[in-house]
Amino acid sequence: MADKEKKSVQDSKVEKATTDEAKAAQKVAKAAKGAGKKDKPNFFARAGKGSKKFIKDFKGECKKIVWPDAQTVLKSTGIVILVVAIVTIIVLGIDSALSAGVKGLKNLATGETETTTSAVADEHDHDHDHEGEEDEKKAEETTAAKAEEKETEAEETTAAEKTE
Repeated sequence: MADKEKKSVQDSKVEKATTDEAKAAQKVAKAAKGAGKKDKPNFFARAGKGSKKFIKDFKGECKKIVWPDAQTVLKSTGIVILVVAIVTIIVLGIDSALSAGVKGLKNLATGETETTTSAVADEHDHDHDHEGEEDEKKAEETTAAKAEEKETEAEETTAAEKTE
């Protein structure tokens, strides 16, 4: 048993040594990171180098661009204009069809059609106009008759006064 105890003590010492070594290695790594930060240039220096690299790469990419000739540009422009005109006509047709459909549904919902609605409205207004006109004519005739009576009375009184 003594051997087992000695062995377990030695194992624990070995484990302690390895954990101590691991901790020391971590401390060294942290120190190395801190030293690496100090060696790094500041933000503006890094940004300057990055900008120079970006501009150099940009110029290289611009040299790779292949520009089309004038004839190709004109053909492409014509195709685009033609496609836009065709799509415009299609959208206009769909819009007109949907508008007519909505108007038709609206008329069905009210139970009348456009021609019937206008004819009924004309007859209806026509009847009311005559009734109103008849009432107005009667009122005008009554007013005119009263005015004539007053005029004749005024004339008669004037003629009677003259004869006297």
